[in-house]
Amino acid sequence: MTKLEKLVEKFAQNVAAQTEEIFHGSAAKGNRHAKRYLAAFDELRTYGDAGRDALAVLFTHPRMDVRVMAAAFLLRHRTEEAKVVLEEAAQGQGLAALGAMQTLKNWEEGTWALDPA
Repeated sequence: MTKLEKLVEKFAQNVAAQTEEIFHGSAAKGNRHAKRYLAAFDELRTYGDAGRDALAVLFTHPRMDVRVMAAAFLLRHRTEEAKVVLEEAAQGQGLAALGAMQTLKNWEEGTWALDPA
């Protein structure tokens, strides 16, 4: 497994773990996982567009929360693909749908800033 693949796996695992902790009522534990996927994304960014492109494989991840989070972080870099993922998720229910709706709203309002240029 390459370094990029390991970082993508770390991102996905920690997004899923954060969601599970939130469902179990532990926001504090969820926040620890958020810090880990944020760190993984920061490290992916050090590889430039190659790191961002590596994260795009999560657009087809089996878990909706992972797809949504990857799309949220890649909106600037892979706008059309990310919007498709977010728009699909926004039609659903639950935390992933809410996150997708909010991300799209922030993008449309120009307040999105997860991966500034």
